[in-house]
Amino acid sequence: MLGQSRVYASVAVNDIEKGKEFYGNTLGLEFVRENPGGVEYASGGGNIFVYASQTAGTGEATVAFWVVDDVAATVEALIAKDVKFFEYDMPGSERDGYVHKMGPMEGAWFADPDGNILGLGNAM
Repeated sequence: MLGQSRVYASVAVNDIEKGKEFYGNTLGLEFVRENPGGVEYASGGGNIFVYASQTAGTGEATVAFWVVDDVAATVEALIAKDVKFFEYDMPGSERDGYVHKMGPMEGAWFADPDGNILGLGNAM
């Protein structure tokens, strides 16, 4: 039913201006459009919609995940922009700094200013 439909992430933020600063400037996502409901960004062939909500940051799971070529380099570049990363203890994984290694997969997780959990890795 939905298998042929395009999907994209949507992320709630408390303050849309802070959200625009983080997603547009800190993460460097490409601005697509803004409407009264929120702001849409493009990222590597996908899209993410950032909108204001009083329930922003209340989830405890990853809301968006980016596939990158070099996880460690991307982590370092975001740390240079004051992005804070998490360290998790996950069965079957090893950690090299903030990079979690699970066999050939590498991943790292961080939060936006509202506490939404975001991730990046070399594979899905």
